[in-house]
Amino acid sequence: MSTSVVPPMLVFGWGNLSRGDDALGPMCLDHLRAAFAGDPRVECLDDYQLQVEHALDLVGRQRVLFVDASLNCQAPFEVTQVHAAQDASFTTHAMSPQALMQVFVDLQGVAPPPCTLVAIRGARFELGEPPSAQALAHLDAALQWAKTWVAQIEEQTCMS
Repeated sequence: MSTSVVPPMLVFGWGNLSRGDDALGPMCLDHLRAAFAGDPRVECLDDYQLQVEHALDLVGRQRVLFVDASLNCQAPFEVTQVHAAQDASFTTHAMSPQALMQVFVDLQGVAPPPCTLVAIRGARFELGEPPSAQALAHLDAALQWAKTWVAQIEEQTCMS
């Protein structure tokens, strides 16, 4: 049995680096991972998509920040609080944050930690394309917000 301490904050980004603006989630994670390197209170994880087993990554967390690219959000990015809910993505190989949080509730029998989603506006998701210049500008804006958010949450975590 492992006795390792789980960092209180999880930052989880997903997307496909080979599909144009879909790379925004992992790219944001790379920058945040570098910005908070060595900080034991923050863990950064990325994957191609959310999957049911990622519900276990929420165990023991105090806060979670999800990061993804979106065709449907306001530019440059949108921030929303997400809550557990079963939706159509629950039965597919790729899940929404809400469905993932519902799996956490079903497995753990308790509410998930507070979760925030940063959706970064993208426009081109074609295979083999690089991220668009506009999406990279949106990424820069989202990164500034995310760095401030993580730092503020860290301060709150230290004071509690």
